[in-house]
Formats: sequence, C-alpha cells, structure tokens
Amino acid sequence: MNRILVEIMVPPVLRTFDVYISLESRMSDVLQMVVTVLNELSNGCYVGSRESVLCDADTGVIYDINARISDLGLRNGSQLLLI
Repeated sequence: MNRILVEIMVPPVLRTFDVYISLESRMSDVLQMVVTVLNELSNGCYVGSRESVLCDADTGVIYDINARISDLGLRNGSQLLLI
C-alpha cells in the first residue's frame, strides 16, 4: 500500500496533525477518517459536520470528495486545511 504523509491544519482547535493517507483512498474516506481521529485527539473539541471539507492550505482550493488521493496531486509534505 502506498501512503503519503500530509499535514492537516485544524483552525477551530488551533492544532496541526501529521497523517498518513493511502494513495488509493477516496477523499471522502480520508475526510471521514480525519474527522473521527481529530475528534478523539482533540478530546472532543473538534466535532466535524456534513459541511466539513479538506482544502489545499496554500490555494484554498477544495478537494473533490469523490476523487482518489492519487488523482489529486497530493504528495509527502502536502498541507491541507480542515474547515
């Protein structure tokens, strides 16, 4: 399984997390996993919603939830923003 390490910034809890994600996964699966894990890591301070999205931290472009990670151009060290 090919994985990459990305940095996910979560402004509501003022924290950043490093997360390994599979290149074969769909963004929807990654988003669901990240929201669940961040809820646990933040001791419930972060609660995701149906409107939660992952976007490119530099450009603000929201990633297509149906796309595979390998098709989005993400690589090791990519920075994402969870809003």
